[in-house]
Amino acid sequence: MKTITIYTDGACSGNPGPGGWGAILRYRDTEKELSGGAAETTNNRMELTAVIEALRLLREPCIVELYSDSKYVIDALSKGWARGWKARGWVKSDKKPALNPDLWEQLLALTEVHQVRCHWVKGHAENEHNNRCDQMAVAESKKFR
Repeated sequence: MKTITIYTDGACSGNPGPGGWGAILRYRDTEKELSGGAAETTNNRMELTAVIEALRLLREPCIVELYSDSKYVIDALSKGWARGWKARGWVKSDKKPALNPDLWEQLLALTEVHQVRCHWVKGHAENEHNNRCDQMAVAESKKFR
């Protein structure tokens, strides 16, 4: 299987408000950037959308090294929280409804196809690819202001 490195970030002006997401896919010497946004959304929805859209580009099952500054995304995937929410009918362990079940359904389905290894990175720090994703996400969010 090919190993792909994916960096993602989401941004929102207000929560909810206009938002954007950015992603970078890297395979060997090839790099692809993608981004998008929404007029009325949340930061977490943009973080999830970035990962979903990046994974959707992959044409075959891959090993994915996923880098994100979103604890929400990284912890929910790596600690199995999202699978637990789904198993309980999108209810969290504290009995409150899990947010964004529509996006989690899509992401969990994609993690069935690909082997996703999650890595949390500090946002707005030294990681140049995370910083680039942030720039793209913010630029996309500005299109909806």
